[in-house]
Order: sequence, then structure tokens, then C-alpha cells
Amino acid sequence: MTKKLNKEDIRSILSSRFESDTCTKLETLPGPQSFKDMKKATKRIVKAIKNDERIAIAGDYDVDGVIASVILSTFFDDIGIEYELVIPNRFSDGYGLSLGIVKRLDAKVIITVDNGISAVEPALYCKQNDIDLIITDHHSIPSVVPDAYAIVNPKQEDCAFPNCEICGAQVAWYLVASLKKELEMDYDLSGFLELLCISIMADMMQLTDMNRVMVKKGILALNRSKRPAFEAIKRFFSKKSLQSDDISFLIAPLINSSGRMEDAKFSYNFLKSKTLDVAMERLEYIVDLNNSRKDEEKMLFEDSLRYVNEEENVIIAWGEEWHEGIVGIVASRLSKRFKKPAIVFSIKEGKAKGSARGIGDVDILSLIQSQQDILLGFGGHKGAAGVLLKQKNLESFRDRMYVAAKSLNKAQMRLNLDTLGVIDPASIDFELLEILEEFEPYGQKNPKPSFILKGISVKVERKLGKEKNHLKLILQEGSSTLESIFFNFDKEVKRGDKIDILFTLSKNDYRGLVTPQLMIKEII
Repeated sequence: MTKKLNKEDIRSILSSRFESDTCTKLETLPGPQSFKDMKKATKRIVKAIKNDERIAIAGDYDVDGVIASVILSTFFDDIGIEYELVIPNRFSDGYGLSLGIVKRLDAKVIITVDNGISAVEPALYCKQNDIDLIITDHHSIPSVVPDAYAIVNPKQEDCAFPNCEICGAQVAWYLVASLKKELEMDYDLSGFLELLCISIMADMMQLTDMNRVMVKKGILALNRSKRPAFEAIKRFFSKKSLQSDDISFLIAPLINSSGRMEDAKFSYNFLKSKTLDVAMERLEYIVDLNNSRKDEEKMLFEDSLRYVNEEENVIIAWGEEWHEGIVGIVASRLSKRFKKPAIVFSIKEGKAKGSARGIGDVDILSLIQSQQDILLGFGGHKGAAGVLLKQKNLESFRDRMYVAAKSLNKAQMRLNLDTLGVIDPASIDFELLEILEEFEPYGQKNPKPSFILKGISVKVERKLGKEKNHLKLILQEGSSTLESIFFNFDKEVKRGDKIDILFTLSKNDYRGLVTPQLMIKEII
């Protein structure tokens, strides 16, 4: 018989995730000097500052890129440096530093944040036109590296920085730290912690070691923040405080929505708002964009369902002019709903641009790579990837992917790396909630713990929501009664059934009474 987990077992398992952490407080963060090219980049920027040379910042349209842009530009604002800022538009510019963007910029020094490591052609143009390109990035190093003036990226083989799994905003923050030192000035770097914690979580960085420390401290800073943008979010959504889940499910999607739907400059301006009134006005527009994103997502998701083939181990869906900013979210929803990897394409002008999501232990990038002879381009990592091909090759790609995915087994696709084991219902109480809270924030390398309950009785069953697509259950075993909810449930149950469930725990705070609530992921 399987041993049921008790509270001490759970504390011990979660503690073991951080046994090898070397950075456990802000004072032990590694310094900027260990980055390759940091000194070179810093000295060039300082020279530009002292000589009044034109400086430009080139950001990116996701949360990390927007926040990296905010950090570097705020530093320049604070010390009175003029600069030009460009954040690429997803629809007119595409991703990263393009030749078109470089030609638009009137600068002697261009600093990229959260992008640039693939900008081979723009780097060549800069060199030919006496522009010093300084790349700060965190993405994987390609086989051909741009010939830039300086490249600050912890993933470079000869970079001595001890943690290569940091986000673009952190690299930009380290550049600010280095500039502060070179300029011999007093400047409070901790003022960016609330922004950094959002970037680290939104970009799905590993939440161990220095990232864990920065996020924990950043969430505290977020709740003390004087930035009008965060006060606006609290007021608009009636939040007394902001927690890690608010970053993942509220703040990050809001900041992302402007780049997905229109232009990331809206989110950049919102985060840099000087007054609460301005922040509220800008937030209302971003909320509207996010609501449009949700409507578009719902429509595309429903449209994509006709492409689901129950017999196949991968979902490939496409549509003419499907919104490029939404296809990744739709792929993610498909993979979660059907427990198999998914790729969703938007077709435009004879090309199909797709976004892919893996599931469980499936390496979606390797699957895509196996078809590279018919692809125009691809990139990403094990869990998420992008792919580009000619429209005429879509059906061939789908059929070949079906064959390639035949080798995937159900265990691989259903693997829940965050499942701690079978739990005793009597252990689910307020004390357990406090133990789980100790090990927050949850995310990559520190996934939110899931548990299994076996053979528990359904005492009450009720459908909720406009479309009756959510399920509320009261479950009972012995003297233990547990409230649970299953959003977008996919299995019918009735009163008196005995069921096995996979779930996470959350707090249900009703009129000051805090009780555990089971968030069902699956009725097994």
C-alpha cells in the first residue's frame, strides 16, 4: 500500500529543492564584473555619456523586454541622459533588432536589452556605419554570433557569471549596476526589485538560487512600491496586496497584452507613469486590450478544436490571418486540455508562422527540428518553440509530425513533475497552507506542488459559470470535508462517486475565514 504523505514529508521534499543554492540573500548576489564584455560595454556607454554622443535603447515586446527597457531608460532619466528608445512592433517589425530598426535610429551607440544575440545583419550594418552595438541578452547563443562592439550574455561559453539562467531584465539591471560603479555615483539599485520579480516570473526563469531571492524580495518591494502603475493595479482590481499568483495570472498577462494586440509601448508608458491618474487611464486601455485578447483567444481556441485528432499524439492547427499574438496561448490551452503537444499557425502571405507548446516530458523543439528540411526557421526550447514554413508545406509538416510523434507514450505526455504523491486528507489544513507558503514563489524548478487523493467520496456536486463549465465539489473521507473546484472540467461525476484526483492547494479567504481549497487539475 502506498504511504500517504504527511506535513513533515512535504516540508522535507520542498526543502530539498534548494539544497544546492549558494545565493540565499541579496547581499550574496554575484557582481556585474564577472560578465564577459561588461567592462567594455560600460566604458563605451560612459564615454558616450561624457561626450554627449547619441544613445539608443532597443527593447522587446514581451514582459521581460518591456521591463528591461523600463529599467535602463529609468536609470538614464534619473541621471539626466538623453536617449532614443525603440520597442519593436510584433506586426510591423517582427522579433528583435532588425536592419529596419537600426536604420531608423539616429545613434552612435545602440544598446539592446533582452534581444540582439541573433542580430548578425544589423551588427554588420552598425560596424560598416561606425555605430557601436552593445548587445545585452540572455537567449541561447546561436552558431553564428553577431560581430558587435560588446556582447553581455551569461550564456556565452567564456562568460564567468555563475548563473546563466537569468532573464533579460536582470542583465539590463546588472548593466545599470556596472554603470553606477563606473560613474562613481550613489544610486539605489533595489528600486528595481519589484520590476525584476515580474520579469523573472513572466519569462519563466528557474526559481532557485539568486532568482528565488530576487523574486521573494521583489514581491515584498511590489507591495511597498511607490510606482503609480502598481497602485493603479491594486485599485483597479481591488487588491489589498499582490502575491506571486497575481504576477503570473494578472500583471504579466496585462503587460504582455499590449505587445500581443497592438504595441508594447503602451505597457512601457504605463509602467513609467508619473501619477496615479495617468496610470489609471493607461491601465484602462491595457485592460481593454487584454479583454480583446481574451475574446480573440476564445474564438481561435474554439476554431482550432476541429483540428484535434484523437488518434494522433500531436495537435497541428492553422488558420488564415489568425492573430499572431494569440496563437501561442491557444497552443498552450490545447496542450493542457488534450494532454499532448500542440502547434498553432497563423497563415499570411504564403507563410505559416507557428507557436508550439510541449506537455509533460515531451521535447517539442526536438520534434520540430526533426522536420527542419521543410522549415524556413525555428527556435525555442523543450517546452515552447516557434516555427516558420511555407503555407504549401503545412499539410506535409502535419503528416510528418504525426509520424514523428508516434513514438511518444502516454506516460511521457502525462508526466507531472510537480506531483509529490498521495496525501492523507487529514493533513490538508491551515498548517499545510502555511508550509506551502514558506516555499513560495513557485515556478520553474520549484513547481507548485500537486497531490493525489485516492478514493475520496463526492458529497456535493454543483456546476458553476455562465456555460456551466466549472465544477464545484465537496469531498469527504471520514471526518475530513474538503472544498474543491475544477475549472473547465472534462469528466462528469455525481454525488456518491468515489474518485481519484490530482490537485493543487490554494487559500479560500471568505469573510476573513481562511480554509484550504483544492484546485483540481485532473480526475484520474
